[in-house]
Amino acid sequence: MSESIQMTDAVSRLLKAENLLFICHKNPDGDTLGAAAALYWALQSLGKTAGVFCADPIHERYDYMGIELFHEQFEPGYIVAVDIAGKQLFGEKASPYVDRVDLCIDHHGSNTGFAEYLLLDDSAAATCEMIYDIILAMGVTIDKRMADCLYTGVSTDTGCFRFTNTTARSHRVASRLIDIGADISVLNELLFENKSKQRIAIEQVALSTLEYHFDGVCALICMTREQIEGIGVDDGDLEGITSIPRSIEGVLVGITMRQQVSGSFKISVRTKVGLDAVAIAVGLGGGGHKQAAGCEVIGGLEFAKDAVLAEVKRVLDEYLQKDERRNA
Repeated sequence: MSESIQMTDAVSRLLKAENLLFICHKNPDGDTLGAAAALYWALQSLGKTAGVFCADPIHERYDYMGIELFHEQFEPGYIVAVDIAGKQLFGEKASPYVDRVDLCIDHHGSNTGFAEYLLLDDSAAATCEMIYDIILAMGVTIDKRMADCLYTGVSTDTGCFRFTNTTARSHRVASRLIDIGADISVLNELLFENKSKQRIAIEQVALSTLEYHFDGVCALICMTREQIEGIGVDDGDLEGITSIPRSIEGVLVGITMRQQVSGSFKISVRTKVGLDAVAIAVGLGGGGHKQAAGCEVIGGLEFAKDAVLAEVKRVLDEYLQKDERRNA
């Protein structure tokens, strides 16, 4: 189990470390990439040797971060996991590092404590909010490139400041990054508006699978590996699809099922305020945040669907019973 530490201790350890390797979670999103990239550039500016590792390919939309991916250019002397809540999120190619993590910097309350030391702030909307403070505490001046990386994490994890995890702190950090030079007009278009033709096609496929359950308060969509590969959509283009089922009027729980190369199903759970997404995901070995969580289910489509719907029903029943008592 990890030893929890404060930011000053984490900063001290980063400054003392040599040959740092920052690890992102599999199926990388803007927060894990932005956090790793910003730290990479900050430590590079201090003359440190650093690298970024990710088990899965990084979508070309993030090319502006200028990340030099780690391919054993040096022997890692200090390994840092960013935005990773549990070992299952590393990915198979990261297996040599899973049991060697010195420090984990994360904002998921469901973090399993796999690293030697853990810096956790579950009040942060994004890990990049934490990284912003860390970089300043290291005495590094945040430049435009770091600002772009950090803004990416804050904006994507808050759904461009629309999700319920968005706080005043999120806006303050974003404001400071904009002052530094984060190119938000370009970034917002790139991250939230541009969609490839393949992305539109997979959205059509996903919507064709739409199912309603439990009197319409749960909506579920699914994408099989055959459908994903048939369209030729990049996994990075699948970001954002998870918000579709929850956005439907009257839906309290949105479930997105996405089959992995291994055949297992990645399950994304999105809920409306008041309904705990983590309570659904944790029953299947996952975790996350109150309104956004996930897990992975090994098995066929019907098995995975039945498993996740059973957890949804359990949590929904508890929620609706409490709601009835409040209104009685």
